[in-house]
Amino acid sequence: MTDPIPASHKNSKDIPPHRSHDPLNNLKRSDPFQFGSRYLLPDDNPFEFNAWDHVEPSAEDLARFETQLEAQRAAPVSDFDRSRFNTEPAKWWNKFYANNTSNFFKDRKWLQQEFPILQKITQKDAGKKTLLEVGAGAGNTCFPILRNNENSNLMVHACDFSQKAVDLIRGSDEYDEEHLRAEVWDVASPEMPSGLDKGSVDVVLMVFIFSALHPTQWMQAVSNIWRLLKPGGEVCFRDYGRGDLAQVRMKKGRWMEENFYIRGDGTRVYFFDQDELKDIWTGERFQSGSMAANTATSTPGPYFDVASLGVDRRLLINRHKQLKMYRCWMQGRFQKP
Repeated sequence: MTDPIPASHKNSKDIPPHRSHDPLNNLKRSDPFQFGSRYLLPDDNPFEFNAWDHVEPSAEDLARFETQLEAQRAAPVSDFDRSRFNTEPAKWWNKFYANNTSNFFKDRKWLQQEFPILQKITQKDAGKKTLLEVGAGAGNTCFPILRNNENSNLMVHACDFSQKAVDLIRGSDEYDEEHLRAEVWDVASPEMPSGLDKGSVDVVLMVFIFSALHPTQWMQAVSNIWRLLKPGGEVCFRDYGRGDLAQVRMKKGRWMEENFYIRGDGTRVYFFDQDELKDIWTGERFQSGSMAANTATSTPGPYFDVASLGVDRRLLINRHKQLKMYRCWMQGRFQKP
């Protein structure tokens, strides 16, 4: 196979960091780590690096994924387990956070480079701004944002429907109610979060939380976010995409319905595709049919304009075992008109 690095560049600072093996000139998970720059070219050896960006699965890989899906559908979760996991989702997230403290999670230092609006609202002259984080977990998003904050008029509301998660945030040495308030709130409930009124929020951050909802809860959740945001307010969204490694690896007895699973720890997860998310956030999905009657507080759609919505793919490599593993995430920005 052809070497993608010219001989004149060997052991040289001329090698791009994302192609370099020199520890003084390579692209590691620095602060912040820059994704999206290492493309797999036709002449590349995929096993040269541990990860490649924006790699589409091959036809062979897609066929293996479909075979795996068929096996999952053939061995679904039992009716008893489906009922208990869907009836009390907060119970399983409380258990999750009871077993996994804040040290279990990595801080999301990359958020401000992925969502520039988070940089804008934390600038010194940004003025009074309100950020709502839905699904705040153990604080691995809100605390990094506040560490870089220069805006004395910024207020962050960190909400989670797990009391254990909220307790972790409140118990941190960094918890300061001058700029941060942590509260229990279920985004799919008809109630508004404590301390927030309709039209009072500038930015809503939803990172790997929408996937925890049952599809029948999406309409209520989107409606709640719409009501909370100011006109022109923005949703920063990231979640699991269809065909992600986490979906492919799901074992027997985890499939609840199409693209919706129960993990081994009892928490739920859904895997989205791009068109589906577009229909959800513009309200097209809820214009007719049974889902239109699932909430008494719905707001006539379309709910949001799609400022951006894309698929973030990454090919991870196990060089020792010569394995290829595909990650797939959905990332978008939705704006209230």
